[in-house]
Amino acid sequence: MAKVSKQKGALAPGAVIGIMGGGQLGRMTAIAAARLGYRCHIFTPERDGPASQVAYATTVAAYDDKRALARFADAVDVVTFEFENIPHGSLTLLEARVPVRPGVKALEISQDRLIEKDFLRSIGVPTAAYRAVRNAAELADAFETFGRNAILKTTRFGYDGKGQVRMSPTAKPRDAWRKLGAKIAILEKRVDFACELSVVIARGLDGKSAHFVPVENRHSHGILDTTTAPALVLPSVAKQAVAMAQRTAKALDLVGILAVEMFVTRQGNVLANEIAPRPHNSGHWTIDACQSSQFEQHVRAVCGLPLGSPERHHDALMKNLIGRDVLRWKTLVRDQDAKLHLYGKREARAGRKMGHVTWLRPKGD
Repeated sequence: MAKVSKQKGALAPGAVIGIMGGGQLGRMTAIAAARLGYRCHIFTPERDGPASQVAYATTVAAYDDKRALARFADAVDVVTFEFENIPHGSLTLLEARVPVRPGVKALEISQDRLIEKDFLRSIGVPTAAYRAVRNAAELADAFETFGRNAILKTTRFGYDGKGQVRMSPTAKPRDAWRKLGAKIAILEKRVDFACELSVVIARGLDGKSAHFVPVENRHSHGILDTTTAPALVLPSVAKQAVAMAQRTAKALDLVGILAVEMFVTRQGNVLANEIAPRPHNSGHWTIDACQSSQFEQHVRAVCGLPLGSPERHHDALMKNLIGRDVLRWKTLVRDQDAKLHLYGKREARAGRKMGHVTWLRPKGD
């Protein structure tokens, strides 16, 4: 199969997109790709995962299986990923054989909270105060600066509230460090925020970008519960948020989709919290409410196509169906105003994202 370099332009319909990861983000990406005439080949350790159920092909192998990765690279025209916890070496191996979009740089930065914060600060994107800590003694020292009003986090492999210890006024550094169980961590000062926002932005091979409106996110037990589009914030706040996303995408030389999660302080300042160089939970509403969804934009970007319009034709409220919430599907499917999306997961475990539902309403000004 002929490979297409970054300089040779768009992939024609019929080309194969390789997706590292077999979860729901891969599933929705594969559905969007099929509408544009592309086929998707999933690489995942999981059999019968959400993405594999709608894909052209699946390689079931460990993410560090070099032989399987080589065969996978030979079977696809471009590679992307649907989550960040992929070994750096695996993407490096793939990148030597086939275009990987976004590339290793974006993955490396987003995999590590400390590197991520340092990167954002280096490009002039403000964040909450933070400090690297490597042992209980350094944590105790950091408390002298931050006090107990802080959150201790692992630098890697934390998501949906995992890998975090919220410090209290009576917290003991040694106990907190033992509970986290990490060799290196990041202590972040808590932000007294008015709301949480995210901006999802697409950037193509030609460097042109297109962003969706900033949205407001509400979390429950560290997991995204609802997203409201658009966020009801001042125009000046929305402008800050969009500018931060644009600056971040450009600095990453991103090709694909990027989500930037942010805090809005009670003084109206915007602070970046985390970045995700792939489709994002807070962008699911775009499937039903926008001219082009975040998933279509991601496919367009990684395949070298012009970006679509991110304009919304409706405002929206998206709610995640977590764990046994999915059992409400019989009621939701009868709701004429509800757009129900189920991910094909068999076991409704606590804290597991099983699907989402979006309600549309007439577009406001």
